[in-house]
Amino acid sequence: MKKIFLLVCFGLLTFNGFAQKKKAVTKKPTTTVSALPKLDNLQVEIKNGKFQVSVSEKGKTNDMLIIKDVDATFSPKECKLKSFTANGVTLYLLTWTEINTIKTGDKTENKTTVYNVIYEIASKKQVYSNYQLTNHITEKVFLGGTGASETQEKIRREGFEFVLNPDGSVTQKSKSQQATFVYDKDKMEFKKK
Repeated sequence: MKKIFLLVCFGLLTFNGFAQKKKAVTKKPTTTVSALPKLDNLQVEIKNGKFQVSVSEKGKTNDMLIIKDVDATFSPKECKLKSFTANGVTLYLLTWTEINTIKTGDKTENKTTVYNVIYEIASKKQVYSNYQLTNHITEKVFLGGTGASETQEKIRREGFEFVLNPDGSVTQKSKSQQATFVYDKDKMEFKKK
């Protein structure tokens, strides 16, 4: 009788253990297509492996400004297109963010790069370019042969923070320096103030 009782108890516990498990939920991959901006007669798009600004006139694409060659995984975040006036000339600021994650063994790097590019559409020329890279590194470091380890985090910055001023000038900032640039319409470039 004890054997039957123990067998029934064991069976109920086993059955209860299987009944409590949740089924694995498979999530469908989310495909977020970020809408690329459009302003006036300009459309930012990814076409034929190129990240570009297409210039349309009367509903037809006449010309394009190629920003860079990209692969199929390229997906710009927070992409914005803005027009502004500097020294009497209408310019267009294109801003976008790229996020890359690199994992190797005990090290993970999360790189966030913010790009700012200014175009003069009338001459189809890039007149200014800036980037700011923030690299957040998480690394497991082993301490002197004892087998003990600790996780260390570092943040490295590269490039300049970009600020577009209300008067059309541009300010670049870093931890130790700051510079302001104004647009020279004759040379079609930003020069240090």
